[in-house]
Amino acid sequence: MVDQPDGKSAFPDPMELTQAMASIAEKSQALVTAFLKRQTAQEPGRPAMDPMNIGGAFMELTTQMMTNPTKLVQAQMGLWQDYVNLWQSTAQRAMGQEAPPVIAPQRGDRRFRDQAWDENLLFDYIKQSYLLTARWMQNTVSEAEGLDSKTAQKVDFYTRQFVDALAPSNFVMTNPEVLRTTMETRGENLVKGLDNLLTDLERGEGSLRVRQTDEEAFEVGRNVAITPGKVIYQNELMQLLQFDPATDKVYKRPLLIIPPWINKYYILDLRPDNSLIKWCTEQGFTVFVASWVNPDHTLAAKTFEDYMLEGPLAAIDAVEQATGERKINIVGYCLGGTLLAATLSYMAARHDDRCASATFLVTMTDFEEAGELSVFIDEEQLASLDQKMNDTGYLEGSEMANTFNMLRANDLIWSFVVSNYLLGKDPFPFDLLYWNSDSTHMPAAMHIFYLRKMYQENLLVVPGGIELAGVPIDISQIETPTFILSTREDHIAPWKSTYAATQIFSGPVTFCLADSGHIAGVVNPPAAGKYHHWTATKTPNTPDAWLNGAVQHDGSWWPAWKKWLAKHSGAKIPARHPGDGDLAPIEDAPGSYVKVRA
Repeated sequence: MVDQPDGKSAFPDPMELTQAMASIAEKSQALVTAFLKRQTAQEPGRPAMDPMNIGGAFMELTTQMMTNPTKLVQAQMGLWQDYVNLWQSTAQRAMGQEAPPVIAPQRGDRRFRDQAWDENLLFDYIKQSYLLTARWMQNTVSEAEGLDSKTAQKVDFYTRQFVDALAPSNFVMTNPEVLRTTMETRGENLVKGLDNLLTDLERGEGSLRVRQTDEEAFEVGRNVAITPGKVIYQNELMQLLQFDPATDKVYKRPLLIIPPWINKYYILDLRPDNSLIKWCTEQGFTVFVASWVNPDHTLAAKTFEDYMLEGPLAAIDAVEQATGERKINIVGYCLGGTLLAATLSYMAARHDDRCASATFLVTMTDFEEAGELSVFIDEEQLASLDQKMNDTGYLEGSEMANTFNMLRANDLIWSFVVSNYLLGKDPFPFDLLYWNSDSTHMPAAMHIFYLRKMYQENLLVVPGGIELAGVPIDISQIETPTFILSTREDHIAPWKSTYAATQIFSGPVTFCLADSGHIAGVVNPPAAGKYHHWTATKTPNTPDAWLNGAVQHDGSWWPAWKKWLAKHSGAKIPARHPGDGDLAPIEDAPGSYVKVRA
């Protein structure tokens, strides 16, 4: 037997391997038991369901493809030719000749970063074979004729989910790093991986809840969400936080931030070095933020209207009480921005001009081209969701998290499956992923209204299409000076869709485009020196025309926004502290609402 340099056998000890396999078998039995228990726990007699209506979409795809068998045969022949080219390329390499790859992973595809995928002939063949098949499958589906746009989008999305799931990197015997680790640890990685898998099943009460980070490494108020301040107002839906000033002088007009209630506000206050909230206090702004409640069944009847009345409008009133200032600047992030648009329309109809400026961060107002999230919005899925929420009074936060994870499955699902379950690693402490896993529930009445009226029916852009608190909403009547920030790789609020607001609002609009995605593009402190952003003095009819005339700048968009915001913030005055005004502090920031976990 060949020995390794350290004296250990190159192969696992038979007794150790037997014990490891016995342990794996034992844990696998527990895994199957947990799965069966969950299946039998369903209501007796309830028929099997396809709540996402995937089966119908693929049945329609099959029907359309069968009407043009010639095209299907051509696709098959193209795949066969690709395989022939791959075989020839592999044969050339086997004989010591140079041969370029037939296909290569896309830039940024981290599944095949291990050197063995390129250097080992067998694994290179497996990799390229998978990539060719994946390309053929996705192209065949995307080029199918006769499908309506919604069905085409759905089959394309779920085909990609299927293709991603079957990647060779996701399996023990076709992942060189996993095989190498298995030999080096004598199978301990697989045993540890099963432990991790069972732990995640227990956490999900029979449903797999993949850990993305070490959740024990973080605590809200201890090492995330630590910018000092006070809770100065609260109601059933939100706490209003006022942060301590970081400068002797501050701008006269306060700054109010409305984050989305799908996640918690501290994405804007993760660490001192990347906190937008802390940075704003250092620029001389008096900063307030709404911290939304994590609702339970008692808030099931809360509506979108309630979120407006008890959210932005209540916060604006409270900021005026706390500072004595009637005029404020206001920011809406993602869904918080959608609510802000509705609120500004409501205020305009009531001749309420207390918002001197509005900033929209990665916000959808026109949902005509809503990106891949619209895959989850059709009548069948909404009816299923409505029934599910009627049982509990809310949508489980984990379900929303799973939806967002599916949009980037390789990064947010399969990479952790490989790391946690195949390599047997413990999740790495990462504050952003801790926040990502700190999900919130959605009240039933509010959530179904939002999905139907915005995503499904796109009524926010229809004058009078929706009514809130007796006021027909018309966002084209918004005359407030507006700054719109979108991100170029946003998979939740596609930037070309968010650009539509520039053609809807009546007031002056400044549009800014940042590099990266929905989170990293927004939370990009200047000191990091990362990414680019683009600005332009005009907002032409189309996003492409805007980008063609835009100027690229290095680094964060924050300084450009600060320059714009300062123009709407008034003169400098002595710094304000929580409690200086008519509202007494209730508790220290970050408050109690944000600490409630789903």
